[in-house]
Amino acid sequence: MNVTAKIPEPINRRSLLKAGAGLAAAVSLTLSLAACSVEDPLAQQANAGDNKNYIAGDGSVTEYAPGQRGEPVKLAAKLFDGTAVDSADWAGKVTVLNFWYAACAPCRLEAPDLQALSQEYKGQAQFFGVNIRDEVRTAEAFERNFGITYPSFADKNGNILLAMTSYVPPQAVPTTLVLDKQGRVSARILGVADKGTLKTLIKDAVAE
Repeated sequence: MNVTAKIPEPINRRSLLKAGAGLAAAVSLTLSLAACSVEDPLAQQANAGDNKNYIAGDGSVTEYAPGQRGEPVKLAAKLFDGTAVDSADWAGKVTVLNFWYAACAPCRLEAPDLQALSQEYKGQAQFFGVNIRDEVRTAEAFERNFGITYPSFADKNGNILLAMTSYVPPQAVPTTLVLDKQGRVSARILGVADKGTLKTLIKDAVAE
């Protein structure tokens, strides 16, 4: 397995104001569900001393300007069905990567919206899950339960997650990345992916 990701410094960030209402709802839901996260150096909660033993995703949206997206993500890994996938084949396609696992409550919350968007943008954007914890039977049960039709990478060994730590804080799940047509990370949602917010990010990437 070969996965690498680079991010330039400094990172250019701006708020996605057009999805403010939906994003606020996602923040509330994410905090209440504890976001299935553990220690994350990007979050101030790490030093709170309250013994929660996790970091709650805040639903924040980060967009990266085209000139500051760094190099394309390089990924060569296998899906749960054994299919080998190489990101070199993604040129010219918008790609959505969603990091998840079955027992994660926020992952279950956002699953129907991710599936709906994968169908709405079929032919314009491709979706892949990155499952960081489950065996194949557990992952397949989740996908059947929520009607998920897009495939997921089996990343229990953490190779993909480790390579993507510039964008995905360790164990901060769910996290969703949108890659532009050059394979560069154009946006990130940390926590539950609000449907309206993610749709806007995908739409913008498709239009570039």
